[in-house]
Amino acid sequence: MINGITPISLQNMDGVAKAAAPAQTQAGQFGDMLKNAMNEVNRAQLESDKMTGALAKGQNVELQDVMIAAEKASVTLLSSIEMRNKAIEAYQEVMRMQM
Repeated sequence: MINGITPISLQNMDGVAKAAAPAQTQAGQFGDMLKNAMNEVNRAQLESDKMTGALAKGQNVELQDVMIAAEKASVTLLSSIEMRNKAIEAYQEVMRMQM
């Protein structure tokens, strides 16, 4: 015992490693959630492009459906950009903190 601090036993270290495992699982879940969100943005953009192309070719597509798809794609893209900006701001704020 040094200055009132007891050394950590190897048995306690196993508990620390086990406690860190759920954090890694949560990071994986966050990564999956982020990946799914980006796939949704991409899907909306592709759907908008497909409908716009169909309208330009003169196929039987309603104009309002094309406009709705375009707005959905725009909103999902803009919201993902804003979420990215907020995440970057939060990261920068954490980096400015003094330890």
